[in-house]
Amino acid sequence: MTDSASAAPASPPLSRGQMASGVLAATVAVLAGLYSLRDFLPALAWAVVIAIGVWPLYRRLHHRWPKHGRWLLPGLVIVAIVIVLVLPLLMIAVPAFRDAHEAQRWIEQWRVSGVAPPPFLQQLPYGAQLTELWRNNLGQPGALGKMPGASHVKVLELGRYFGAAALRRLVTVVFMLLALFFVLRDAESLSEQLRTASRRAIGPAGERVALQVVRAVQGTVNGVVLVGLAEGLILGVAYWIAGVPHPALFGLVTALLAMVPLGAALAIALAGLVLVIAGNLAAAAVVIVFGLVVTFVADHFIRPALIGGATRLPFLWVLLGILGGVRTWGLVGLFVGPALLSVLILLWREYVGREPGPVNPADQTVTAATGGD
Repeated sequence: MTDSASAAPASPPLSRGQMASGVLAATVAVLAGLYSLRDFLPALAWAVVIAIGVWPLYRRLHHRWPKHGRWLLPGLVIVAIVIVLVLPLLMIAVPAFRDAHEAQRWIEQWRVSGVAPPPFLQQLPYGAQLTELWRNNLGQPGALGKMPGASHVKVLELGRYFGAAALRRLVTVVFMLLALFFVLRDAESLSEQLRTASRRAIGPAGERVALQVVRAVQGTVNGVVLVGLAEGLILGVAYWIAGVPHPALFGLVTALLAMVPLGAALAIALAGLVLVIAGNLAAAAVVIVFGLVVTFVADHFIRPALIGGATRLPFLWVLLGILGGVRTWGLVGLFVGPALLSVLILLWREYVGREPGPVNPADQTVTAATGGD
């Protein structure tokens, strides 16, 4: 029997109806799969973002120890992420849960006997009037219980709500770490599959667009994480000098919140409020002013420079990408927003002839290559 006889018969070409049915079936399957995974998509998105962010370092480690790329190196990355990101969150959450019972006892005591006016009110302008106003509205027995949301039942409901939210976040983090392990372990295979899929879907432009997305995510990781940690370190020292209680913990909270636009301002305001309650108004003013200056410079100059330097995005588009991404996609939008805008800017530059590329019109490609004239 010859090779031609033993070969399988060629499949007949698909008709237009069959192709349309195939596309429809594939679309339904993809949408159904995404709907089934909807609760785990944030964890998968975070895993991809973190994998892209740590990939340059991970690739160097993998080239040095190629035999450990399947289990040991991905496991070490997971352990490092737990130490760097998860443990600080636990350092904040554990004291908060530990003090929750004591806070509930204080609230119950204040609800029954009233809240005494704090001493710092006397140091403010119109201090006597503010103290009297406080005493008349909050200092009377049962006054706190009359305020909206201050009842014992509502406080317990609020505690249960935050407990459930914390549990959901914990589950997301666990699945994110699990997905990150497998993404790093099979990174080479996954990247080759994505390159093949992009070439088949949108041609030569696919790999260029994917590279731009990777650069944007890596630049955003550097701009968000590194700048946030630097803000926390600088302001932590400022808290220590100003006499804020637990300055290291406040600095850690500031670093975490600084990764979110305008988040550091909340930590700075809380530190200033603690100093005001302690009666140190001058130190509170210095901390607030210095903190706002640091965050303004970091958010409007340093962070956009790091992100824009990697993606060549103008400052305005970096800022809009971060804010719009958070508004639309949540925290993962910190990285999705600049990545999407960097792709749009790349396609626009190719289309108008400022850069050569697959979507660049032929006549303007020549003009761009020759420099005009």
